[in-house]
Amino acid sequence: MNRQELADLIFPDAKEISYYEEKYPERDLPEGAVVTRFAPSPTGFVHIGALEQCIVETSLVKKSGGVLILRIEDTDQKRKIENGVQGIVDSMKDFDIVFDEGMVSETESVGAYGPYIQTQRKEIYEAYAKYLLVNDKAYPCFATEEELADLRKRQEEAKIDNIGYYGEWAMYRNLPIEEAAARIANGAPYVIRFKSMGKPDGRITHKDMVKGKVEMPQNMLDIVIIKGDGLPTYHFAHAVDDHLMHTTHVIRSSEWFPSVPLHLELFRALGFKAPKYCHYAPMLKSEAKVDENGSVITDENGEPVTFKRKISKRKDPEAAVSFYHKEGIPAESVKEYLMTVANSDFEMWRKNNETADLYEFPFALKKMSSTEGALFDMDKLIDVSKNVIATFSAKKVYEDVYAWAERYDEVLLGMLKDREYSLKVLGIERGAEIKKKRKDIGRWSDVRDYISYMYDDQFDGQYDYQLISDKETLKEIFTLYAEEYYNPADDSAQWFERMKDLAERIGYAREVKIWRKAKDEWPGHVGDVSTAIRVGVTGRRNTPDLWQIMQVMGPERVKARLALALEQLS
Repeated sequence: MNRQELADLIFPDAKEISYYEEKYPERDLPEGAVVTRFAPSPTGFVHIGALEQCIVETSLVKKSGGVLILRIEDTDQKRKIENGVQGIVDSMKDFDIVFDEGMVSETESVGAYGPYIQTQRKEIYEAYAKYLLVNDKAYPCFATEEELADLRKRQEEAKIDNIGYYGEWAMYRNLPIEEAAARIANGAPYVIRFKSMGKPDGRITHKDMVKGKVEMPQNMLDIVIIKGDGLPTYHFAHAVDDHLMHTTHVIRSSEWFPSVPLHLELFRALGFKAPKYCHYAPMLKSEAKVDENGSVITDENGEPVTFKRKISKRKDPEAAVSFYHKEGIPAESVKEYLMTVANSDFEMWRKNNETADLYEFPFALKKMSSTEGALFDMDKLIDVSKNVIATFSAKKVYEDVYAWAERYDEVLLGMLKDREYSLKVLGIERGAEIKKKRKDIGRWSDVRDYISYMYDDQFDGQYDYQLISDKETLKEIFTLYAEEYYNPADDSAQWFERMKDLAERIGYAREVKIWRKAKDEWPGHVGDVSTAIRVGVTGRRNTPDLWQIMQVMGPERVKARLALALEQLS
């Protein structure tokens, strides 16, 4: 018996690899076009790091006229969850990530290079595994769990540096073909292993698109490429898939970097041209160290001692992209923040290109962090989000807030039912003509509290008086303003002139600069008076432009609020 006959015994129905080479021809794309893929497993929620990867990939693909593929790597059937593919598709849609090819639902796909689910590509993997068997680059391995455990024990006792199945430790690597065939014929369970040509002291030189030129040890492990259930391992499947889908760039977290020697050897053994690998540092999180009792450890200054770790699916709610939708952080804000993480010069570019599309930024792989990842910073994300939301029109804010409230906030939804009024409320200090935009809203979950004073059924009747707190003075201000100085027909300048007149009437400085020159002569200035009215109308000291607020509220509501404030003071 020869290798061809053994391969025919193992994979009797496998086609020649030439069939697939012809079926999936080279793509007709512009020179330099990037073809890359997002290849998650349907085993749970989408990680924030995966979203960063997709933003990077989208940027490269858009600029080069390339292709972005959604490929599902589901060979680990034990961890697969129900509707896992749909969850991935929906999560990416939430962030406006559009794939050119691949899965568009749990069962549907688009593109000519599918199937895009690995378990549906089983016959393809069999063809290439058979090719390796025929060419003495793979072999059937019958090692049991007990044998593998014993092998590891003997390696540890011998203090071997490289623990694993390889070379002289690979007990079935050189099994005679006839014996292997006999075992298979008798129903013995087996896997197919790759026959590595790597040496313990061998080295390779590799150019990573992020890390640059690096030297690494050769792969020497005879890894499993086809499992006992007939499905491929990730290492083997990704090599076959990336070749047939003509992937030019593999963009992934640096935790995969140690696999590069193995992956390059697989590509060589299969006769494939390897894609360009791009390994970037994953985002980290800072956490306080604790002692055995769970108490935070502090330094000599009483500050917590911290350490950095990867964002954890198990520990950190912000690891899941769904977290940001529940919080009401717009997709645009999250993507902006992740781009600042991916390329440090993005923030300066954004300052100079306030209205440009995110993907117009000249993204560069070489500017990604290759060693230590950036710390995830929720405060920074919210600051970025405030800047992003400040650029939104009132209509967009209303529509996005309304959609969020439908899912997460019934009270806010009720407030927004009056569309015309709510559009005016959300339009205060908002619009392209506003040079200095107000940046109070960082997430939609902030909006209810932010605008509640504008709605009578939400107004709490609490007053945050400040510099003017004397009840009689406040009564005088509210009474005079309501009866003599308030004119809803005034424009902003006229409105403020009347405010100055009122301040002067009750003995306060008409101008702030006048008060500053002779503070002892005045109890306060026009700003203090307008603040008192602001509190009387809204209950708050800090709000957007008071004139705009009163214009939106209308005269009936303004006078009713002042009357309510007077009633409270009495």
